[in-house]
Amino acid sequence: MSKVKPYKDSDLGKKEQVTKMFDNISGNYDDLNRVISFGIDVSWRKKVVALVKATNPKTILDIATGTGDLAINLAETNADRIIGLDISSGMLEIGKQKVNKKGLESTIEMVLGDSENMPFEDNYFDAITVAFGVRNFEALEKGLAEIYRVLKPGGTFVILETSMPTKTPYKQGYNFYTKNILPIIGKVFSKDKSAYKYLCESASVFPFGEALNNILRKIGFINVNDLPQTFGVATIYTSSK
Repeated sequence: MSKVKPYKDSDLGKKEQVTKMFDNISGNYDDLNRVISFGIDVSWRKKVVALVKATNPKTILDIATGTGDLAINLAETNADRIIGLDISSGMLEIGKQKVNKKGLESTIEMVLGDSENMPFEDNYFDAITVAFGVRNFEALEKGLAEIYRVLKPGGTFVILETSMPTKTPYKQGYNFYTKNILPIIGKVFSKDKSAYKYLCESASVFPFGEALNNILRKIGFINVNDLPQTFGVATIYTSSK
């Protein structure tokens, strides 16, 4: 898989660049996401919550939690403890404000940390989620192996990630939108002009569908399944340990 990075003229590694990028765009990330996805990402997250809720988890880890949208939605599962983990302190600060505003600080803890080297013991979480975060891992298989480590046997792992439509005319329409329209929106709304170009490029080279399923199986996950959303512009992946 191509190591696409946010800042092509930087000597920093991908992990450091991604951290810097999300710190830069944290202030308007939520609003911009709504515009870019036409608000459909809200319904995708609801489906993730429903899948997790069906397993009655007591402990949930939301990796690459960002500003905490999914972690907050996961409170609907009635889990005892939800941890939102992210590498960007800027995104987490906004997430903490949202958690406090919702009165969920006794349930949701926002933690600064690296998804590829997590500060949690083995076999700890009943359910783990990642929404639009796995393609930002510096080492994909290392990150997935770390998720496998902290997930309980029998636990549920759900990924929500961008993917590429494969059918005409959705494929052509998606390519035009991501290459021509989305970068313009990003430049208008964001002070970081490289950020949304990176998000588009990283989505275009990231393995999706059966390719990602096979990587999950290689790590050791079982019951692997993919559920394409909205003509294939995003996919929900479910698996267990």
